[in-house]
Amino acid sequence: MGQLALQRASPLASLPKRLPSLHPPSSAHPFLPFATASRRPRRHGLYLVRAMSSHIVGYPRIGPKRELKFALESFWDGKTGADDLQTVAANLRNSIWKHMADAGIKYIPSNTFSYYDQMLDTTAMLGAVPSRYGWESGEIGFDVYFSMARGNDSVPAMEMTKWFDTNYHYIVPELGPDVEFSYASHKAVDEFKEAKALGIDTVPVIIGPITYLLLSKPAKGVDKSFCLLSLIDKILPIYKEVFDDLKSAGARWIQFDEPILVMDLDTNQLQAFSDAYSHMESSLAGLNVLIATYFADVPPEAYKTLTSLKCVTGFGFDLVRGLETLDLIKAGFPRGKLLFAGVVDGRNIWANDLSASLKTLQSLEDIVGKDKVVVSTSCSLLHTAVDLVNEMKLDKELKSWLAFAAQKVVEVNALAKSLSGVKDEALFSTNSMGQASRRSSPRVTNAAVQKDVAAVKQSDHRRSTEVSARLQAQQKKLNLPALPTTTIGSFPQTADLRRIRREFKAKKISDIDYVQAIKVEFEKVVKLQEELGIDVLVHGEAERNDMVEFFGEQLSGFAFTSNGWVQSYGSRCVKPPIIYGDVTRPKAMTVFWSSMAQKMTLHPMKGMLTGPVTILNWSFVRNDQPRHETCFQIALAIKDEVEDLENAGITVIQIDEAALREGLPLRRSEQEFYLDWAVHAFRITNCDVQDTTQIHTHMCYSNFNDIIHSIINMDADVITIENSRSDEKLLSIFQEGVKYSAGIGPGVYDIHSPRIPSAEEIAERINKMLAVLDSKVLWVNPDCGLKTRKYSEVKSALSNMVTAAKLIRSELIKS
Repeated sequence: MGQLALQRASPLASLPKRLPSLHPPSSAHPFLPFATASRRPRRHGLYLVRAMSSHIVGYPRIGPKRELKFALESFWDGKTGADDLQTVAANLRNSIWKHMADAGIKYIPSNTFSYYDQMLDTTAMLGAVPSRYGWESGEIGFDVYFSMARGNDSVPAMEMTKWFDTNYHYIVPELGPDVEFSYASHKAVDEFKEAKALGIDTVPVIIGPITYLLLSKPAKGVDKSFCLLSLIDKILPIYKEVFDDLKSAGARWIQFDEPILVMDLDTNQLQAFSDAYSHMESSLAGLNVLIATYFADVPPEAYKTLTSLKCVTGFGFDLVRGLETLDLIKAGFPRGKLLFAGVVDGRNIWANDLSASLKTLQSLEDIVGKDKVVVSTSCSLLHTAVDLVNEMKLDKELKSWLAFAAQKVVEVNALAKSLSGVKDEALFSTNSMGQASRRSSPRVTNAAVQKDVAAVKQSDHRRSTEVSARLQAQQKKLNLPALPTTTIGSFPQTADLRRIRREFKAKKISDIDYVQAIKVEFEKVVKLQEELGIDVLVHGEAERNDMVEFFGEQLSGFAFTSNGWVQSYGSRCVKPPIIYGDVTRPKAMTVFWSSMAQKMTLHPMKGMLTGPVTILNWSFVRNDQPRHETCFQIALAIKDEVEDLENAGITVIQIDEAALREGLPLRRSEQEFYLDWAVHAFRITNCDVQDTTQIHTHMCYSNFNDIIHSIINMDADVITIENSRSDEKLLSIFQEGVKYSAGIGPGVYDIHSPRIPSAEEIAERINKMLAVLDSKVLWVNPDCGLKTRKYSEVKSALSNMVTAAKLIRSELIKS
């Protein structure tokens, strides 16, 4: 591929004459008269500035039909070239900008598009490329960029972890005192110019320097106590070069995303924030500066530090998840500054209550001054689905309750117009009817479920026997070797398999033919595992489209979209269910399939379930009752399924809680309450099983060290957990003396990279684990499920994993 620049190949030159468009406001919401949001008039192909004070923090980059996903995967597979990928990307960017301009948005963001991740883009901008990727200088191209994201044949990828408390993953920068920073990606400037060529003036968005540094980690070989903020003086000169280029290109605004401000920062960190922006003040002259915070309340000290900055024109706050910030604004807001009020939820799909939001905005205007309030989204719309207009199967009532990213853009502008005195009465009336419909609909509330949940709170639902005694009983029944091997659940989802499920859903094949096709896939997966010598098998989940959607489709209170995709990382997208009402399980969901798979082998076959906290955190959750109430409802449904699996003879049941850490509130003061009810919900699911039934759980790609005691409190028999991609930092907890008496399987290789680790490399990892964990409790497994990998990769990697486990077993016997 060569050192092809990410953005500097002038993709506009290769654009088709007619760009694909996101649907104009008139069709953005089939049940709201958005046709009243008029297009901006043009003059000589340019947009005239007639927009109200409206702003969007960021927008989904994946495309309404996952266009970027397919372009990326085609490029990675070598089926298309870099020019093809750049053309798709340019089409998406241009369509997004035009959609916002047509909707009347005044402050339109640029540089929120990414080929993989915005933190990785910032790493590229700063030239902070780890030495193992062989980059020395020049504009960073696709080969280096994607090697950092995905690894390559010779070196592993950089660590990936969750972006705050979302299901979006970012690539963690690896920094140290010897990193030589340089201006190595001009993407922010190039995208601004690209929009300007369309006649659209945008606000370039950049991850702020403090957020970037505090979300980084010390590189391998750097002392873990290294102060990342000590690098601030090294990166600010690069930021200043970007400012100079933006000003030369004609930029009038710049947006710094500093979500780290919602965390519990100490005095030194806040001082570093203040010093950094004071240091940049002269370089920012000539630019209006917006600092955007989101995902939670800004603590009082951080609010004071932020609003004291002189170089800032406007401050952006999440007023959906940050209601206490309203009190801080009422107590004092800097005179003459703009308040970017995030009243439209960027993380959920419910239509905004326009009347309630307008009242909030009017009260804010009374405080900060007329014309000083800019209507905004609470955070980037990256975390919601793209466009409701593509949903043809949702019923009319439910659809009237929803708004995806395209509709939220129009909501923002409708509120801005109303705040300026141009209220669309018909639109507000229709919106009000939708809100009333949702409150009164009989499909939302189930009195029996509410009663069951109330009863749940009377017990802590612990199993009656200690885990050490349970493990002994299970070993007598299962007779597993030392260092038992297993996988996390899913096996590759081939094109043929997806076609079969698609045809079955479209009723093109019969129930009998579908079951037979899935059975054949099960047999292939079981045979492969037996040939490899894996000890505890999985059926591969051929019957499942997604680990949450599969269950939600069989539970009441859930609805599903056709194109409600949300980016999780890179090209990986998820389609979160919509939880609109009380949850029940009408019938068994997995017993048929698990029983079929168990009959194919004498080995233990895991029954595979998704836990209640993960189903909750990976769904668009109803916002009309506390989240824990909904979680307990799901837990009761999963409990019924666990007991049915046990009665069917399944002796090992895995209840995945991949997203437990993800839901942890950002503020320490709120974390204990969340962990209490989340762990309780997990225990509800399996509290009544026999001692001989082994309960597994799995967690992936988060920082678990700070919640290890809550993980222990879940009281699972075995936990498998991501470890390899994060430099095995999970093991440091056990090095520090934390005792874990249940079974544990820290992942021995990264499944999100196509790289195949050798048996020697895996054996070395296992030995590191044995230095801090007893061989009697240690399991050997990959980091996560194998759904996204190819069979050729899976066979080689698992073969090496089993070889490594057998090697260490033999050494244990000798010793």
